[in-house]
Amino acid sequence: MNLIKSKSKALDIAKAASSKKALDTVIIDMRGVPSVADYFVVTSGASSAQVRAITDNIIKQLKRKRQSPWHVEGKAESLWVLVDYGDVIAHIFYDETRHFYNLERLWGDAPQEHFKEKVKARKIRYGSKRRKTSDN
Repeated sequence: MNLIKSKSKALDIAKAASSKKALDTVIIDMRGVPSVADYFVVTSGASSAQVRAITDNIIKQLKRKRQSPWHVEGKAESLWVLVDYGDVIAHIFYDETRHFYNLERLWGDAPQEHFKEKVKARKIRYGSKRRKTSDN
């Protein structure tokens, strides 16, 4: 598997989750531990509706990059949805379910990165537009 592509895919998943206001997104580097994937992306929502919205957005955003999941499991209940991209697996939890299973602790030996999307600063211009008047 292409490791650069895997990391990029994990970041794309984290960004897609973030755009739906996912809670506490963590990217776990699984390459150094026996695992089925290079990366896990663990995130959660405050309601089952938010979990579904996060899941749908991840799938939608990655399809735009020609990446389709191999398998999606748990979407109907939306307590723990697993979206398997082969080299990267997204775990989208209902927040209470996430605390119960605590995957971050389970995989505590693997390097973990808390994802914070960088917000681009916008320039604010004051008085930069001229108003049209009847004299202009």
